[in-house]
Amino acid sequence: MPSQTDWRNIIDQHLPPPDHMRERNRAITAAYADWYLRQPWLFRWAGLAAFASAQVGIGIAIAESLMAPQRMVRNGDSPASSAAIFDLLANLVGNGVNLALVLPVTLHEAAAGQLLSDLLIIKQANDAIFHDTGWAHLAYIHGGLPALEHCLAADHPIRAAFCLLDEGAHLMCEPTTFTRGWDLVDQATVALLRREQMTILPPYMDRLSDVGRLVVSLGSWMDFTGDGPMSGSSFVNFFGLPAVLSGARSIANTSDRWTWIERDVLPVWFRHSATYRQDSPLDRQLRRLALW
Repeated sequence: MPSQTDWRNIIDQHLPPPDHMRERNRAITAAYADWYLRQPWLFRWAGLAAFASAQVGIGIAIAESLMAPQRMVRNGDSPASSAAIFDLLANLVGNGVNLALVLPVTLHEAAAGQLLSDLLIIKQANDAIFHDTGWAHLAYIHGGLPALEHCLAADHPIRAAFCLLDEGAHLMCEPTTFTRGWDLVDQATVALLRREQMTILPPYMDRLSDVGRLVVSLGSWMDFTGDGPMSGSSFVNFFGLPAVLSGARSIANTSDRWTWIERDVLPVWFRHSATYRQDSPLDRQLRRLALW
């Protein structure tokens, strides 16, 4: 039976190399979306992860543009201008990016270099989450719970989450136990999300500069229907713009981030996923993300 390393190697063979940042992010996003679309009643964490990874992809697009001197340099070796950065981000805004994302990086020329560093950190965090949990979805799809039990110790959080998932899947097969099964899958989703937020992300968030903390806070939102940030779950809308601009609340703070996720993101996501159907706005969004 394949080991954890074997499953990861299988996935890595189908991913662009790490230095192909945008293509790799699209492949990761597509994998999450594809897993959800296979069994939307089961892989709810993967569906949510697809939207989060797509948001990271916006930052990667900005980072790659900042690293292209021919597009962003005003004269010779001079740094990228704030006007050029604004033009780039305004173009992305036209494609659906939260307008709040562009505000801090237009304030000073030096923000460009710092923003680049921070966006690369977020990209690394996105890769780390996929490395930690992505293989488990592939293993479960192809080998069921025994494949995970072969790879992980009995007390491992990922194994525990998939045990809940598996039990829920079986209970949902019977009308009399369907609701209990659905609740267990929700619990598994939260368990995987807590591991991602409490274990994987903090070391990366701690490395962000003040500029980076502000930018990712302003740009953190989930739009599950394609109707724009005001219709989804927004960190700024949840805590209020003054609190975010002052630094009193930050997405880089684990407590603030989990409070937003638990009280705003998850209720909205569970509501949408509970009413999922083919050709719904959620379905169309995820099918778009599944193409790379």
